Amino acid sequence: MPGCGSGPDGYRASQKLTATTNNMPTLHWVGKDKVINHHHDVPFRVLQKVSTFTAPEGTPANTTDNRIIHGDNLEALKSLLPEFEGRVKCIYIDPPYNTGNEGWVYNDAVNDPKIKRWLGQVVGKEGEDLSRHDKWLCMMYPRLKLLHRLLHDDGSIWVSIDDNASGLLRPLLDEIFGGANFVATVIWEKADSPRNSARQFSTDHDYILVYSKKPGWTPARLPRNEESDAIYQNQDDDERGPWIPGDPFANKPYSKGLYTITGPTGREFSPPAGRYWRVSEEKLRELDDDGRIWWGPTGEARPSIKRYLNEVADLVPRTLWTKEAVGSNRSSKNEQRAIFAGTASFDTPKPSALIERVIQIAASSSDIVLDSFAGSGTTGHAVMKLNAQDSGARRFVMIETESYADTLTAERIRRVMTGYGEGTKAMQGLGGGFDYYIVGEPMFLPDDNLNEAAGTEAIRGYVAYSEGIPTADQTTTDNPHSPYLLGLNRETAWLFHYEPDRATSLDMDFLAGLRFGGDTGAGKPDTVIVYADRCLLSKDFMIRHGIVFKKIPRDITRF
Repeated sequence: MPGCGSGPDGYRASQKLTATTNNMPTLHWVGKDKVINHHHDVPFRVLQKVSTFTAPEGTPANTTDNRIIHGDNLEALKSLLPEFEGRVKCIYIDPPYNTGNEGWVYNDAVNDPKIKRWLGQVVGKEGEDLSRHDKWLCMMYPRLKLLHRLLHDDGSIWVSIDDNASGLLRPLLDEIFGGANFVATVIWEKADSPRNSARQFSTDHDYILVYSKKPGWTPARLPRNEESDAIYQNQDDDERGPWIPGDPFANKPYSKGLYTITGPTGREFSPPAGRYWRVSEEKLRELDDDGRIWWGPTGEARPSIKRYLNEVADLVPRTLWTKEAVGSNRSSKNEQRAIFAGTASFDTPKPSALIERVIQIAASSSDIVLDSFAGSGTTGHAVMKLNAQDSGARRFVMIETESYADTLTAERIRRVMTGYGEGTKAMQGLGGGFDYYIVGEPMFLPDDNLNEAAGTEAIRGYVAYSEGIPTADQTTTDNPHSPYLLGLNRETAWLFHYEPDRATSLDMDFLAGLRFGGDTGAGKPDTVIVYADRCLLSKDFMIRHGIVFKKIPRDITRF
């Protein structure tokens, strides 16, 4: 299959769909074989905290355990795994749209020098001939694989996209998240008015593709609003309040649903052909006696069962989101200009109301929300706004690759937490705080040895994660058993006998220094796993005492 197609951008020849044994189409493109498992090879790097920001006194209470990370989002996502794998309830991303527009801050032709370097390293010489679609798919695939690992089993991912790449994104998400986990395509009305300068059509909408981690995910209902409640009236001064007339008929056959009933004026009513009353005649009479049947203003209309406003549930989310409900491109730029008065707007911001809607549906009041293409920081803004509205404790994690991560992404969050604007346009601060990180040292050097510059604490955390030690069983160095203890439960103890400035040994002296039993509150577990540079114990002794030796660093699992 050639690298560039016969079409203007190589789309037809470079990408194709083929049917699989489960009848789900699979997308193929040049370079796929190089990136399909690349998320395993991404180097694990330590996230280095640079600063902490907390809103000043006098601002409302809000969450402070939030994060903004500056660095390659592929490496940052990998480095989040030890702490966040399987814990993120809602992922929203707004990746490059693959338009070929070279002028955007996000280089949507995926010709950014960093991406081109990465393609050269991962895809090799073949990467030089890729179409922009191939490059985009190569860029997206490993990032989506890591996002899948970070997502909670009861979580969902929301991906903004337009027509340029929606046809590529859908089969990509089907492959990674599973076609059965496709939930919906949301249509967002992004334009306030038609673009009469358009050559063919005025593009008035974008999409948000929604996938769950597991089948059966249920979105939260949305609170009712003035628009949804306006259709409820009280035409007969019913003491139960406003109501709407409900259809009394159903298509489903019902054994007691075929009868004729006489109304207050003597007029008789029967179901139309092929339809049935929703309730039995006896039940309909009971509802009528209770004033829950509407016969029209003169008593001549067919009976309708009243549906009262105070008895209806919150709203099921719809797939069409209007600009009036969630904002538009124009409102999002106005929002950003208000925060950054006197400066040019970010090219492609999303309105915070749009992301609020996503979070309302996908995350409860104490969940984690992740955005790995953070841009101007709208996701963090939306999280803080919702917390301020319902006293929630949602947390955000945002990753931004570009150089404006501090001056734009983080600065926006500082301003919305503190407050911004003057006079009648002043906006009260939302409160809260966040830690600002950069993607730092790699855990391993090119020769596969541990990088001591990563620091002992980070190395301990990596080993604990690679061993799969449950969070509840992990220990700190000041535990009563051993400063080298990583984790402990009734069955297993994990010890990382590591010193950065000397080689360590698993020997009798080391075992003598372990303190289990007595006043420590824990007996010796059946199995003791010890990392060290060398082992001076016999195999028979280790088998008799349930000791497992792992050499530093080659036996540390590379995840």
